[in-house]
Amino acid sequence: MDKFSIHRVPLHPTIRQTQHTPIRSQQSFSAHLQEATEQQELKVSKHAHERIIERNIAITEQEWQVVSDKVFEAHSKGVKQPLVLMDQAALIVSAKNATVITAMDRTEAKQQLFTNIDGTIVL
Repeated sequence: MDKFSIHRVPLHPTIRQTQHTPIRSQQSFSAHLQEATEQQELKVSKHAHERIIERNIAITEQEWQVVSDKVFEAHSKGVKQPLVLMDQAALIVSAKNATVITAMDRTEAKQQLFTNIDGTIVL
């Protein structure tokens, strides 16, 4: 006598649904970088805020945006703590924390020795 086996078949077979991945538009890396940096904002520490007020440093909204963009760009290239040199001010920034650590006017900055920075942004 031949042996045979019986397998149970479920009454309602499960149907696998395929998940469609959304088609992404082809964007360049620079467009992705620009999009990512636009969403981020540079903060100012309490110490830096006090220094900006004490030293009468005036930075426009447009200038802050340029500083912010350049800091995030530098961070994407591995810079952790850049010195940002502007026409009227010098800023030390923690790119990792997206925070301005301290600020001084350019005349004061000429007499300083900057340590623990790993990049410079000249604007």
